[in-house]
Amino acid sequence: MYNTGNNYQRNPLQDLKAYFRNNNILVKLILINVAVWMTIMILDVIFDLFKVPYIDNIIEWLAVPASVWKLITRPWTIFTYMFLHYDLWHILFNMLWLYWFGRIFLQYLSDKQLLWTYILGGLAGALVYILSFNIFPKFQDVYISSMALGASASVMAIVVAISFYVPNFKINLIFIGPVKIVWVAVFSIVLDIFMVKSVNSGGHLAHIGGAAWGYLFAYYLRQGKDITASLNDISFSSMFKRKPKSGFKGVYSNEKRVKDEDFNYEKKQQQEKIDHILDKISKSGYESLTKEEKELLFSASNKK
Repeated sequence: MYNTGNNYQRNPLQDLKAYFRNNNILVKLILINVAVWMTIMILDVIFDLFKVPYIDNIIEWLAVPASVWKLITRPWTIFTYMFLHYDLWHILFNMLWLYWFGRIFLQYLSDKQLLWTYILGGLAGALVYILSFNIFPKFQDVYISSMALGASASVMAIVVAISFYVPNFKINLIFIGPVKIVWVAVFSIVLDIFMVKSVNSGGHLAHIGGAAWGYLFAYYLRQGKDITASLNDISFSSMFKRKPKSGFKGVYSNEKRVKDEDFNYEKKQQQEKIDHILDKISKSGYESLTKEEKELLFSASNKK
């Protein structure tokens, strides 16, 4: 495959890296989850062909255990578990929910806030899961061998966070019609509470932990405080950082919260147009831009 403008052969790996680098954090989180899942699936096939049952060992070393003693020997699992899936339907539904609600999240809030809501929601889910399995008598016979995996707690944090931040935002549900987003979050929380008695108690407890963090984040944000702001300078977040741009700080005043929501929405829409123009320049050159696109780019550059 050749670029007609620059006359050089494109490297598919470089294209993939460029795609990953130029897209927002939502796309990156989905790509990471899918990449991990595909790697696990490929290893599973290879191990099966050689009759080597090592895939269970890999899952065990990446999933977060309920046993505190096991967790001490593999502390990284409180992070890796939230990117780990094995079942196709598990990752499919998680990524669909992440995509649907992540898009709404980014209409009002920033990439960094989405990233930290995902990570901290996952950590909160792991914490509730581990504490529950070590405290409640119901789990005393299974906590030693129990482990949790999946992005569900992280996704639940994002769903609840944006639902309680803009509760009047409406989405169209099949067979139901327009519904305020907050009722979707409330229904999901209540369902998880009821499902704690199911065979997947640990998973639903983790969901509740993620939901608790999402609500806490939204509650303080509506009060004018972004409780993730102090984490924005941590080097880990730079792994997902986009090219520098004028940013929304995520700090609000109570008196202007509604106006700020509208402002942030308009700003996100404006930034998406700028990103599209920059992508067009990188692919086809500056001269490929229309007059309106050039004016929009010039106007945006003068504001920085």
